[in-house]
Amino acid sequence: MVRSRILKSTALAITILAFAFGSGCRKKAVNLLPESGAVAGWEKSSQTRIFEAKDLWQYIDGDAEQYVQAGVVSTCTSDYKYQGRLEAVVDVYTMGNPTGARTILDKGKTTDAASVKVGDDGIQFAQSLTFRKNNYLVRIVTYQSSPDAGQALLALALGVEKNL
Repeated sequence: MVRSRILKSTALAITILAFAFGSGCRKKAVNLLPESGAVAGWEKSSQTRIFEAKDLWQYIDGDAEQYVQAGVVSTCTSDYKYQGRLEAVVDVYTMGNPTGARTILDKGKTTDAASVKVGDDGIQFAQSLTFRKNNYLVRIVTYQSSPDAGQALLALALGVEKNL
């Protein structure tokens, strides 16, 4: 009888811990992206979507394999709007280790990429900014061109970096 009670208590404790750790990871992933107003001029314009590695193809079909091979664990993404006129998508890839984040970032480095001081290493183009910090890879892309897009993307990147 006592042994049965101990086993039930142990099973309950394991279930509670598994639930707490599982939901905590989800909440952590959502909190990686800044809320509206956290970065001056930027408003979050969509709900955060989360994709586990096995489901990443649903988000970036055709390009997911390189992330899976580099050890992606999950990806969270959301849309943002800068001063109501510039739209951007922010993707945060949680990798299994920093090497995976470095691998993907290094593939994006070309001669026309400008180095930026955000995270451990970052690159910027006219309409995108990608950086890595620890085991995170962040990609921010805008689909409009404007004279202040570069500075706006950098500000958003720094806002994301604070949450990593």
